[in-house]
Amino acid sequence: MTRAGKRYDDAAASFDREQIYEAADAIGIVQRLATAKFDETVEACIRLGVDPRKADQMVRGTVALPSGTGKDVRVAVFAQGDAATAAQAAGAEFVGADDLAAQIEGGMLDFDVTIATPDLMPVVGRLGRVLGPRGLMPNPKTGTVTPDPAKAVEEFKGGKVEYRTDRNGNVHVMVGKASFDPAALEANLKAIIDELAKVKPASAKGRYFRKATLSSTMGPGVRLDLSRAEG
Repeated sequence: MTRAGKRYDDAAASFDREQIYEAADAIGIVQRLATAKFDETVEACIRLGVDPRKADQMVRGTVALPSGTGKDVRVAVFAQGDAATAAQAAGAEFVGADDLAAQIEGGMLDFDVTIATPDLMPVVGRLGRVLGPRGLMPNPKTGTVTPDPAKAVEEFKGGKVEYRTDRNGNVHVMVGKASFDPAALEANLKAIIDELAKVKPASAKGRYFRKATLSSTMGPGVRLDLSRAEG
């Protein structure tokens, strides 16, 4: 058994994994168990009562985390002219059109978010096989296809994150870093839960928040009590 495996097993044995915890208690456990030599990311995994195979039950969008992400978000922007200049001024790491597409086709994927102006979506569309599987394809629903890319750059660098259901109805969302103040993580988690409740599909029947866990990069999942969020 590796040292990392033993560390995980010891962490998992240090609390009741079947118990469902209030947010503050779950955050406390996750932070206590985040003992890696780097600042671990805290992530929420939430199972929703939706069928993602149905277009009207696909849950996707963005949420602004009030405490930020604690992560240096690198942004690629497809834009030309004044929009490109503004995006660069806003802090985008990569800005271009066909030249940027050529870089990405050549294997350059050193960014976390892709933003595009509507007129350049035909160029971006050619990159679907590369960007799509990595969740990097711009989409109007997440505000990453926009005539104002500079504003989008500022928002994503300031703490906006994307979310969407996977094929099993799970949403994985970054909550922050293990080094955050507990209240900051709790504020971010509340913003995520409130956002998901707001976008509940009208066609979703039965219990919406099915199951939720909170974990750090190297730590075990701690079950979250979302009964109050069911509304």
